[in-house]
Amino acid sequence: MKLHSDSFPNKGVIPSEFAFAQMDEKTRVKLSSNKNPHFSWTDAPEDTQSFVMLCVDATAPSDPKDVNQTDREVPAELPRADFSHWVLINIPAETREFQVGQFSREVTPKGKAGPLVAGLKESPMRQGINDYTHWFAGDHDMEGDYYGYDGPCPPWNDSLVHSYTFTLYALDVAELTLPADGKLNLASVTRRMQEHVLASASWSGVYTLTPRLAVALAI
Repeated sequence: MKLHSDSFPNKGVIPSEFAFAQMDEKTRVKLSSNKNPHFSWTDAPEDTQSFVMLCVDATAPSDPKDVNQTDREVPAELPRADFSHWVLINIPAETREFQVGQFSREVTPKGKAGPLVAGLKESPMRQGINDYTHWFAGDHDMEGDYYGYDGPCPPWNDSLVHSYTFTLYALDVAELTLPADGKLNLASVTRRMQEHVLASASWSGVYTLTPRLAVALAI
């Protein structure tokens, strides 16, 4: 199975159009347009019954104490953890493409509705919550359940460029079951997919909000 994006080259820089935040000269960062990228795929197994799309940043800081502090950077040697940006399940087997902005077109403070996909209420597709849900917990202006796609927003003082991997999985079941509360996340989808994955394909990109690193990447 092969995955492709017209939005950015594989292992290339993700444009700010597809990010949660972008750099700003006056305020360091500002909210971006937060559109989901384009994706298309080919060569799925003949017995595919559905697809799952996941996006994970494996370079997220494991400890938030140094994040976005003016007097220091998040150290490169800090252990890193997975941060999920997109959880989408029950994608119909006949689907072969996602359009830009089909699932997200802006940042929505206090979260996005789910698990149904907005505008596609008759579709079997279901959105899981991404990790902005727990990141913004306790933030009066932003806390809520963030369903579906929300793009990159790495710390603006991180010493590492962040890498985001989009992975499409072909499954031998038409639907994965939802928890009783309807809140799927990366871990619960990964468990439910076990022994059902026929094939997978990935596409990755990099992004940073750290000015000195952005210069090198020409962001």
